Amino acid sequence: MPLTSLSLRHFRNHGDSQLNDLVRFNILTGDNGAGKTNILEAISLLAPGRGIRRAPLTEMSAMSGPGGFAISAQMDAGTGEAIKIGTGVTSDAPERRKVRVNGATASANSLAEWLSVIWLTPAMDRIFMESAGERRRFVDRLVLALDPLHARHVSRYELAVRERNRLLSNDSMPDAAWLDSIETRMSEYAILVAEARADMLVRLNAELESEQDGVFAKPVLGMASLIQANRAGMRQIWRNARRRDRQAKRTLDGPHRDDLLVTMQQKSQPAALCSTGEQKAMLIAMILAHSALVERATGTAPILLLDEIAAHLDPLRRNALYATLADRNGQVWMTGTDAGLFSGIQAPRHFVLANGAIALPD
Repeated sequence: MPLTSLSLRHFRNHGDSQLNDLVRFNILTGDNGAGKTNILEAISLLAPGRGIRRAPLTEMSAMSGPGGFAISAQMDAGTGEAIKIGTGVTSDAPERRKVRVNGATASANSLAEWLSVIWLTPAMDRIFMESAGERRRFVDRLVLALDPLHARHVSRYELAVRERNRLLSNDSMPDAAWLDSIETRMSEYAILVAEARADMLVRLNAELESEQDGVFAKPVLGMASLIQANRAGMRQIWRNARRRDRQAKRTLDGPHRDDLLVTMQQKSQPAALCSTGEQKAMLIAMILAHSALVERATGTAPILLLDEIAAHLDPLRRNALYATLADRNGQVWMTGTDAGLFSGIQAPRHFVLANGAIALPD
C-alpha cells in the first residue's frame, strides 16, 4: 500500500518533519547530510527488521542523550479507508521498539501484513566484495518480503547454534543427550531457513529470466550451501562433527555458513570479478525483479527506496530505469543531490531538504 503521508519526530536530524500529499514517485533532493537517507531509513522501519542501516535504536534519536523518536505514516488501503501505522521508542525505554497499527499496540513482525519495503543503497554496491554474512542477510531480507515468518526461523536457528557453540566451548565434552536436543532444534529451523532461501532464489531467477534483455546486466543466482540434507542428515552431520567443532569452538556447517553466488549471464563471470558498473546494474536488476516477484506473490507492490540511484548511471541507463519503474506498480522514493537527474520522471512529488528541514521547491 502506498504512503499518503509521513511524519518524523526527533528522528536523526529531523526534529519535526511532515511529508504530505505523497504520490507514486517521491523525490528527495538536497546537499549531502541534509537528511534524505534518514527519511528512507524511517520508511524502512515501518516494515519488519532493523532498517536500511541496521543501526541500534539508541542511535536514531535526534535528541542529545537518551531520548525517543517517533515515525508515523498513513497508507491508502484502496478501499477509501486509511491505515495508520507508527513505530518508535520512548526516552524511558530507548532500546525497546514500539509499534502501533490504527492506534493498537502491535509487534514489529506484524508490520509485514501492512507494508513491504525493498531498498537499494550505495552501501549495497559492495555486497559482492564483502563477507558471506552480508550476502546472507541480503538474501534473508529478500525472503522476508515473501515469508514474514522467515526472520523468526533464522533467529531461532542462530540462537540454537550459539547455544551449541557455548556448550562445545566448555572445558569438558558436554552431555551427548543435551547436544542431541540442541541439534534436533537446529535441524528443525535449518530446514525451514534453507528451503525458504532456495525457493526464493529459484523464483527470483525465473523472474530475472522472464525480463527482456535490456541495458542492465542480467544476474544468475545460486547458493553455496555447506549442508544439503534433510533433518536427520543434518543431525548426523553435526553429531559427527562435534570433536572438530569443539576444537574450532564453533559450528562449521549449516545454513549460517551459506553464501549467495551471483554470475553475470552475459559474460558467465562471477559478480565479484565484474566492473563496478556491471555490479551496480546486476543489483538494480535483482531489486526490480524481486519487486515484481513480491507483487506477483502477494498481490501488492512493495515500496521501493532507491538511495542515490541515479548518481552513477549514464543517461541511457537512467532513462531505462525510469521507464521500467513507470511501467510497474508500487510507490517509489528516490534521493539525489541534483534535481536534474530526475527530469525524466513524470509528475513526481519533489521535496528539497536542508539540515533536516523540508520545503517544497519553488
